[in-house]
Amino acid sequence: MKKNSSLYVLFNGILRENPVLVLILGTCPTLATTTNVFGAFGMGVATLAVLICSNMIISLLRKIIPDSVRIPCYIVIIAGFVTVVQMLVHAFVPALYEMLGVYLALIVVNCIILGRAEMFASKNSVGKSALDGLGMGIGFTLALCAIATIREVVGAASFAGIAIPFLEPLKIEFFVKAPGGMVVYGLLIALVGRLTKGKSPKKKDFTCVGCPGMSFCTKSTCNVKKEV
Repeated sequence: MKKNSSLYVLFNGILRENPVLVLILGTCPTLATTTNVFGAFGMGVATLAVLICSNMIISLLRKIIPDSVRIPCYIVIIAGFVTVVQMLVHAFVPALYEMLGVYLALIVVNCIILGRAEMFASKNSVGKSALDGLGMGIGFTLALCAIATIREVVGAASFAGIAIPFLEPLKIEFFVKAPGGMVVYGLLIALVGRLTKGKSPKKKDFTCVGCPGMSFCTKSTCNVKKEV
């Protein structure tokens, strides 16, 4: 798959550059909304919608927005779409609106959305920016649902609010609390890191090339072979 192809852009955010499990962005909503699968899925879909729409508009206006005010402009655009999503959720899924609470409004300052606006949408076409938003949004949603599934099933003996009676005596409430969320989050980061990067490079693969101290480094302080 070519690096600049549409499929690469779409699937990049799902695993290789998953915003939650690889880039480690959006940690606050990740930990706060993953005690229930329903809430995690709702947050993921809301963020996905904002990502796609904001990426497209920012890409469309990328040659018009002055560099000196690009970040405030991005935030205004993102805030507009978040407001629309918030109103729709409030009107049609009030239970989800109550569950997500302030975290729905805080999508405005979610570093995943602002980061993709700055790193991708402001430099690429509308089509590719939409695909990037879709891929990153799907990756975000899948990560949240994976974390929420583990936390809710193990910690609350339920799935999406539906009780699992035979797991009730085995539930570990630690996992629905913040420390348990961090443990699950860390384990999934390690798993995805293993899948996307494989084995760590051997020591002999490292060199001093690019090191700021290469010019004054000596054999007595550095055993790695220099490359000129």
